[in-house]
Amino acid sequence: MTTSYPYPLGVSPVDGGVRVAVYSETAETVFFCAFDDAGAETRTALDHRTGYVFHGFVPDVPVGTRYGLRVDGPWDPANGLRHDVAKLLLDPHARAIEGAFEWGQALFSHEFEAQETRNDDDSAASMPKCIVTDNSFDWGDDRSPEIPLDETVVYEVHVKGFTKQHPDVPEEIRGTYAGLAHPAAIKHLTDLGVTSVELLPVHQFAQDDTLAGKGLRNYWGYNSIGFFAPHSEYSSSGDAGQQVTEFKEMIKALHDAGLEVILDVVFNHTAEGNDQGPTLSFKGIDNASYYRLVDDDRGHYFDTTGTGNSLNVGHPAALRLIMDSLRYWVTDMHVDGFRFDLATTLTRQDGDAEKHSAFLDLCHQDPVLAPVKLIAEPWDTAGYQVGGFPADWSEWNGKFRDDTREYWGHGDVLGTFSQRIMGSPDVYQADRRSPLASVNFVTAHDGFTLRDLVSYAEKHNEANGEDNKDGESNNASFNGGVEGETDDAGVLEWRGRQQRNLLATLLLSAGVPMILGGDEVGRTQGGNNNAYCQDNEISWFDWNDVDADLLAFTTSLIALRRENPALRPEWFRTAPDVSAADSVEVLRADANGFEEADWQDPENRAVMFVLGHEGADTFALLMNAASNVVEFTLPEAPFADWELALSSDPEQQVAAPVTTLIVRDASFTLVRSRA
Repeated sequence: MTTSYPYPLGVSPVDGGVRVAVYSETAETVFFCAFDDAGAETRTALDHRTGYVFHGFVPDVPVGTRYGLRVDGPWDPANGLRHDVAKLLLDPHARAIEGAFEWGQALFSHEFEAQETRNDDDSAASMPKCIVTDNSFDWGDDRSPEIPLDETVVYEVHVKGFTKQHPDVPEEIRGTYAGLAHPAAIKHLTDLGVTSVELLPVHQFAQDDTLAGKGLRNYWGYNSIGFFAPHSEYSSSGDAGQQVTEFKEMIKALHDAGLEVILDVVFNHTAEGNDQGPTLSFKGIDNASYYRLVDDDRGHYFDTTGTGNSLNVGHPAALRLIMDSLRYWVTDMHVDGFRFDLATTLTRQDGDAEKHSAFLDLCHQDPVLAPVKLIAEPWDTAGYQVGGFPADWSEWNGKFRDDTREYWGHGDVLGTFSQRIMGSPDVYQADRRSPLASVNFVTAHDGFTLRDLVSYAEKHNEANGEDNKDGESNNASFNGGVEGETDDAGVLEWRGRQQRNLLATLLLSAGVPMILGGDEVGRTQGGNNNAYCQDNEISWFDWNDVDADLLAFTTSLIALRRENPALRPEWFRTAPDVSAADSVEVLRADANGFEEADWQDPENRAVMFVLGHEGADTFALLMNAASNVVEFTLPEAPFADWELALSSDPEQQVAAPVTTLIVRDASFTLVRSRA
C-alpha cells in the first residue's frame, strides 16, 4: 500500500490513486467521498492521524475525479462544534471546484425553525464538487515582469466585466480568463501603458441565495469559499479542472505582454456566514480553528468584516491555510502580488490590530512572498489603519482619495492635499517608509466610477433592491449643476476637465497610482456606487461608448510618468538626506513659499509644485481648484524655458519665454524645463 503523509494538506495525485490530508482538532472520522458520473458516492475513511491531521491513501482515484469530504464528530454549536456527517464539505485545499450551490435546508446543519437542532439531510446533491487536478503545465520561459514599484501603474479590473461586451474578443470567450488573455484585451492595456492588472477576486466564490431571490448575482466575488481554486464561472473551457489551465494560460499571456497580475484576495471571511449560515466547508471540518468565535459565547462569531464571520488568524490552522494559498498562487500559478481585502482583520489575532501579528510576521519572513507585491486595504469594520503596516507593504491610501476629491470638488484641504501630492509624508515618513508605501487612488470598484464621480452628487443604487440604502452616502462627489446624464455642453466640458484634473492628480503624485478599469474611457454605472450585485451592463465595460479623447489624455499622462523620474520619486524629496536636485518645492501662485496663514485661508485653492530629479527634466505642476482664474508666477526655469507638457484646459498655451501663466478655474497645467 502506498504510504500517506500529513503534508501537504488536500488531495495529491500519485501513482495508483491520491494522498489525502485534512486538518481537524475535533473530528472523530474524516471521509474522502468520490463521485462517479452518475452521482454515486464512494466513501473512504482516512485511516491515519498525525497530530491533528487525518490522512490516508485512496486507490483508483484518477485526475478529474469529483470529490468532497465528510467529517463525523460532535455537534454542540453553543461550544463551537458543528460537525455533521450528513453534510458534504469542500476540501479547503481543492485546486478546482465544479458546479454551484443549490440553496435549501440541506446546506444548513441546523434546522431553519429550530437552530439548536441538527439537520441531517444529506447535502451532496446540493453541493458543488472538488476536482482532483493535475498540476502539470508547460510554462516555457515564463517569469514575472518584476516591475519596480516606482514604475508601477496598477489597473483594477474585473475578469468578466472587461471583455464581456468587447467586440474584438470572440463571443465564446468573452468574460473569461481566455477573454482577458486575448490580444485585443491585452492591446488596450499595453497601449494605455499600465504595468499591473489587479483582478477583483478570482478565488472560487459562492453566489448569494438572497441576491438570487432578487434576480441579482454576486458580481465582485467577495464571498470566497475556495482559496486555491480559480473561480470556475470565468472559464470558457469547462469547470472540471480546465479552469486551472485556462487561468495559467492567461497569466502566461499577460506576462508575455510585460504585464504583472495582482490578485485581490479575501482571507478575512468566507461564504459560510455566521451561526445562521450554511455548512459548506470549514464549519463542518473544524469550526473553532478556522473561525474566530466570541470568547464568552462560542455559539457566535467574532465579526470585523460585516459578513458574519472572520477567519481565526490567531490559530495555526487558519494561518497555514492562508500561507499555503499565497505560496500556491505564486509558485504554481505564477501571480505577481496580492491585494488583501480588509487586511486589518488579518492582523487581529487577539482582537486588536497588531503591526507584529503572526500573519504579518509570517509574510515578512517568507522567501516565496519576498519578491511579490503585498498591498493592504488597511481597514475593516472595526478600525482604520492607514500607515500601520510594515515597511515592505504598500497600502491603499484612503486619505489620498478623500483629500483629492475634496480639493477638486468642495473643501478647504489644501494642506493635506499637498501632503498627498508628495506621497503622504505625514503618514509614512516618520516610520522611514517611502512614498511607494502609498497606493494612490481616486476611484475603486466599491464606489463611483470617475465619470460618475463628476456627474452625480448622490448615489443611485435603486437597481440593487435595497431602496437606495446600500453603498456609501458620503462620496465627496460633484455634478456640475445637473444630476446625471446631460447634453448641456457647458456641464459636459466642466466634467471632462474635472476627470482630467483627478487623473492628473493621481498620475503626477508620488506613490503608486491605481486606476479603476474603465475610468480612462469614461465608463459609467449610472450613478450606482455599490454595483457588487450587478453582473450585467451596469458593471460591464461598454466598448461602444468610449471617450477617445479621455483615453488619449490618460495614455499621455501615463507615458509622461513612465518617461520622467521627477514624476515618480522613490523616496520623499523633503528628506534631509535627499539632494536639492531631487527635492520638491511647494509654492503659492506668486511663487513664494506658504506661510502658516496661507494654509488656513479657505479662499486659497491654488498651489504649485516644482518637481525635479538630478540630471532630468524639471516640472512645475500648477493646480487651481477655485471657481475663478488664477495667475501663477513661474520660478526661473532651471534648464530650457518652460514649455507646456499637459493641461486639463484644452485652450491653455505657453509661449516661451514665460514668467506668468493664467490657469483657468477648475484646471491644472503642467509645464516642463528640459534638461
